[in-house]
Amino acid sequence: MKYGVLGAGAMGLRFGVLLQKAGFPVDFVDIWDTQINKVKEQNGVYVSRDGENKHLVPINIFSPEDYTGNPDVWIVFVKQMQLEDALKRAGHLFTKEQYVVSPMNGMGHIEKLDQYFDTDKVISGTAMIATVLNGPGDVDFMGPAGSGSMKIVNQNETPDEMTHKIVEDFTKANLNPDLTTNFQGTLMAKVILNSVCNTLCTMFGIKMGEFIQAPTTEALSKQLINEAFDVCERAGIKLLNTREQEWQAIVAAATKAMPLHYPSMYQDMSKGRPTEVDYINGYIYELGLKYHYEATTHEFLRNLVHLSEFSRDFDPDTLLATVKE
Repeated sequence: MKYGVLGAGAMGLRFGVLLQKAGFPVDFVDIWDTQINKVKEQNGVYVSRDGENKHLVPINIFSPEDYTGNPDVWIVFVKQMQLEDALKRAGHLFTKEQYVVSPMNGMGHIEKLDQYFDTDKVISGTAMIATVLNGPGDVDFMGPAGSGSMKIVNQNETPDEMTHKIVEDFTKANLNPDLTTNFQGTLMAKVILNSVCNTLCTMFGIKMGEFIQAPTTEALSKQLINEAFDVCERAGIKLLNTREQEWQAIVAAATKAMPLHYPSMYQDMSKGRPTEVDYINGYIYELGLKYHYEATTHEFLRNLVHLSEFSRDFDPDTLLATVKE
């Protein structure tokens, strides 16, 4: 099958490059002109693994306006706050026959995808695959070849023949997919993990392997986990894990799967970009409000992240001069 990747950032590049390496035709479509121009200038994307063996991989990349291809499956990896614009610009490329797979962080993307694709052809999931975009045209795959895993789930919770073909292709590309039939439970399990690891690592500028060593980590994590589970129980969402299993998933991610990884939220924060905290901790809080429950720790962390985003724009010297006046 032919794949089109909408969003040639860290994760989009990893999925697309690995599928291309496995022998499948892949086209990349992006809305970031700097990325498009850099890849075209150097005739491909530079790929490293854990900072080593940097090499150029030729890829085809286009803007939505310049692309004329017709992939069988779209893979969508766009930041939540940019997704609406990306889908609008690429909307003329989507057909009723195409499937879409979007294992993005956070929640909010499904409703947007449903505006462009048949809901029976919308597949989401989660990706525990650490990847870093060092800069335009330069990506680093974290972990040894074949590391990382993902879950795939149909929005209608009924896998069809095409879904199984996608799982087969992803398996050949060493993306290690696991097919589930619990849509909300699958997505929320990753949202809860991200609400702990991504947010706390970002606030303190630490890698996941450093985060897990702190003596307060278990207490902080379980407080956030318990609030999120309380919300899901009230919303009638059956999660894949128990509360203890969710904590153990965080331990495994931080000690075995991605100990050297800075989460994507930290990468956004450190590069002056808006974070996805509203679609992670904020989503949990807002969902709780619908069922008369306040996940106050999640809301507190969301506000702290936004305060940190706000404070990035201050020049200490200018602020000090203003105070003296």
